[in-house]
Amino acid sequence: MASRHIFIDFPPVCGPLDGPVKETTPLINFLQRVQASALQTLGPKGFDPKLYVDLPLRRELGAAEAAFDALPRSPGNGTIPAAALNRFLGVYFSAPEADLVYAEPADFVPEPKGFLPKVKNPAVRAWALEVHALWKNLSRRVADDVRAHPERHTLLPLPGPIIIPGSRFREVYYWDSYWIIRGLLASKMHETAKAIVNNLIYLVETYGHVLNGARAYYTNRSQPPLLSSMILEIFEKTGDLQFVKRSFPSLLKEHDFWSSEIHELEIKDARGCSHKVNRYYAMWNKPRPESGTIDEESGSKLVDGREKEAFYREVASTAESGWDFSSRWMSNSSDLTTLATTSIIPVDLNVYILKMELDIAFFAKLLGDVQTKNKFLAAAHSRRETLKSVFWNDEMGQWLDYRLKDDKCEDGQEWDARNQNRNIFASNFVPLWIMCNSDHSMVEKATKSFKTSGLLQPFGIATSLTNSGQQWDFPNGWAPLQHLIVEGLARSGLKEAQDLAEDIATRWIRTNIVSYRESGVMHEKYDVRACGEFGGGGEYTPQTGFGWSNGVVLAFLEEFGWPQDREFTCK
Repeated sequence: MASRHIFIDFPPVCGPLDGPVKETTPLINFLQRVQASALQTLGPKGFDPKLYVDLPLRRELGAAEAAFDALPRSPGNGTIPAAALNRFLGVYFSAPEADLVYAEPADFVPEPKGFLPKVKNPAVRAWALEVHALWKNLSRRVADDVRAHPERHTLLPLPGPIIIPGSRFREVYYWDSYWIIRGLLASKMHETAKAIVNNLIYLVETYGHVLNGARAYYTNRSQPPLLSSMILEIFEKTGDLQFVKRSFPSLLKEHDFWSSEIHELEIKDARGCSHKVNRYYAMWNKPRPESGTIDEESGSKLVDGREKEAFYREVASTAESGWDFSSRWMSNSSDLTTLATTSIIPVDLNVYILKMELDIAFFAKLLGDVQTKNKFLAAAHSRRETLKSVFWNDEMGQWLDYRLKDDKCEDGQEWDARNQNRNIFASNFVPLWIMCNSDHSMVEKATKSFKTSGLLQPFGIATSLTNSGQQWDFPNGWAPLQHLIVEGLARSGLKEAQDLAEDIATRWIRTNIVSYRESGVMHEKYDVRACGEFGGGGEYTPQTGFGWSNGVVLAFLEEFGWPQDREFTCK
C-alpha cells in the first residue's frame, strides 16, 4: 500500500499547560546530561537514548557528577572524546541489565500437564513448547542493590519476580503484562502470573496508579488500564478468592486515578444527556527521559517555549496510550509536532474502563460488597450507553474516536458527528471485545464492516491504513490488537464472526511460526502483508523476546488449537 498523508481537522492542542507535572529525580537529570553528551560523542547512528537512563550507578551520585564535569571537552562544541566517555561510564556505571538478575520461575516445567490440548500437529506443538520455554529467558527479579540504594537506580524495587518484554525493555510494562499473563496461564504458570499482578499493585499503592513501566522516569503517566482484566483471568483459572480480596482496594484506587479531572470529561449527546468519557493525559511537559534526545530534536522546530511544553505533553500522553506513535493522534501524519492526543477521546480507552467497571462490579459481588457492586454496575451501564451515543457510527458500522472541539477541553461540550475521526484504525473494532452480551445487530454490522475495512491482511490485522513510517500504523500488526479483536469476534455468538476469529488467529500464528523458524526469535510486531516478516518504523530498532507476542500465540493455540493436517508454512 502506498504511503499517504492524512490531514485531520484537529482542534488546537488541548489541556492546560499549568496542569499537573511530575518532577524528575536528581539521578534522572544527571543521566539525561550523560545521554545528551553520549549522542554528541557517538553520533545518531544506532544510538538508543534509553540505554543511558537505565544505567545503574556504582558510586554516589555526587562523585559521578563531579567526575563527569571534569571530563575533557572539545573547545569548539564541548564534545567529550569517546575514549574518555567510555572510561567514565565503565568506572561509574554498571551495565543497564545489572540491576535485574535472572530468576528461575518456580512454577515452570518443560511440558505442563494439560498444555494446549487442542494442538494436534506435532511440529506446531514442538514450536509452542519452545515459545513456552521463553518465559524462563524473560524471567527476572530486581537486584538487591536496587532496594539497598534506590537513589542509584531508575529501576523501581518491585517486590516479586517479573517477566520483561525483551531486548531494550528491561522492566515491567503495564499493558504488556495482560498478554504476558494470558500466555502464562496457558503455560499453567499461575504463581508467576499472580506475582506480576502483585508488582503492579505495589505501583498502585506507591504512586496511586500503575505506571507506564517500572522505572522512576515513568511516574508521570500510566498505560491502557487492564489490571482488573489480569485479576479476572487469574481468578477464572484458579478460583483464588483471597487473591481477588487482596487486589480489590487497589482496583478502586486505579479507577479513581482514571476518574480524575485530567483524564475524565463530560460530553452532551444530541439528546442533551451527559456522558463521562476518558482520555490520555500525561503529567509532563518536558522531553521524556527515555527518549530525551529524540524529543528535543522533534521539538526543535517549535520556537515558542509554551508550544514546546505542549508538544512534550502530547508526546508523553501518546506514550500513555501505548500507541507511540500513530497517525491516529496527528493532524498531519508526516509531522510529529501535530500530535493532539489530549484532545482526542479514544474509543479503546473507554472500552478498557468499561471493562474495569464490569470487573469491579463482579468482584464486589463475589466479596459481598453490594453497595460497590451497584455503583459500578450503574457506571458500566452508563458507559455502554456512551459507546453507542458518542463513539458508534452507524453508517460506517464502527466505533470512532471523538475529537474535542476547542482548546479548553471543558466539560459539557455538545456532541457533533463531524468530530468523529472517520479514518480507519484497528481500535475502531476493539469494542467487540466486550460487546458479546450487547446489541447483536451492532456486533453483526461491525463484523461486516471489519471484513471490508482493509485492515485484514494476509497475515493479520493492520493497525491502520496509513503508511506513515510510525510503528503503530500500516503495515504493522501488533499482538494485543489481534487478540482483542479475535477474542471479541469469537465471543460474539455469531457464526460468521467466530469463523473469522479463527481465520485471523490462524494467519497470525502462521506468520509467528515462520518468522521464528527463520530467525529463532519472537518479534515485538509483524508486517502483516508478508508471511514471517517482522515490523519496523518508529523511534527504535525492532525488538525481540517478546512478552506479548509469546502470550498471544499461546492464548490463540489454547483457544483454537491446530489440527493435525493444517499447514503451518507460508502458502
